[in-house]
Amino acid sequence: MKDENCIFCRIADGDIPSTTVYEDDSFTVIMDLSPATRGHALIIPKDHMDDIFEMDEKTAGKLFKLAVRVAKAMKKALKCDGLNIVQNNGAIAGQTVRHFHLHLIPRYEGDGQSILWTPGEASDEERERAAQDIREAM
Repeated sequence: MKDENCIFCRIADGDIPSTTVYEDDSFTVIMDLSPATRGHALIIPKDHMDDIFEMDEKTAGKLFKLAVRVAKAMKKALKCDGLNIVQNNGAIAGQTVRHFHLHLIPRYEGDGQSILWTPGEASDEERERAAQDIREAM
């Protein structure tokens, strides 16, 4: 299913040009137009889904299998020192395009990027309550 008003659907359909790394029936992998580092790529499902909450498990499995393949190719080709996999869901989490996409960001010593969070604190009881709530929802 496509959304004609979605920029990533239009990129995946070839209506908007992109620098494509890989493409199959389910996904397009493109270079990010505003890369955090050299080689920053996006994996975009061809079917429109706003975020991870709309993704089925079969698609998720295929997505991560592809992410592993691309990540290994990045390590070999770009000689990166590490890699961040980033995926935002909802505006509060930093999602700016309402079409699921997975960022693969090669990391290099001294690249100046900081893709981390500030560690917080939680009591044993708070962690256990959150775990129980999640288990019940599964």
